[in-house]
Amino acid sequence: DFEKKLEEAGDKLVVVDFFATWCGPCKIVEPFLKQQSEILKDVVIFLKVDVDENEEITQEYEIACMPTFLFIKNKTKVGNLHSPIFGASLSSFIVIGLLVI
Repeated sequence: DFEKKLEEAGDKLVVVDFFATWCGPCKIVEPFLKQQSEILKDVVIFLKVDVDENEEITQEYEIACMPTFLFIKNKTKVGNLHSPIFGASLSSFIVIGLLVI
C-alpha cells in the first residue's frame, strides 16, 4: 500500500517514479533508477507507481505526463521532475533533495 510505504519511510527521502508500461522514456530511465536504488538504498526509498493501475494516486498527485518523479519527505511532497529527464538530471535532483530537505 502506497500510504503505508510513505509512513514507513519516516524522514527518508522518497522518490516516486510514476510510469506507464507503454511509455518509451520510462523504459529508458528504468535501468538508471534500479542502479540508483541500489546505490542509495540506505538513504533514499524508491517507489514505482503504474499510472494505469493506480489512477487514484495518480490523480491525487496530479500526474499529467510520464515519467514523473515525485520527491516526498515526511509524507509531504517537496518537489517533482517531469519527462523527459535522464541520469544526470535525476541524480542531481536526488542529491539536492538529500542535502537541502
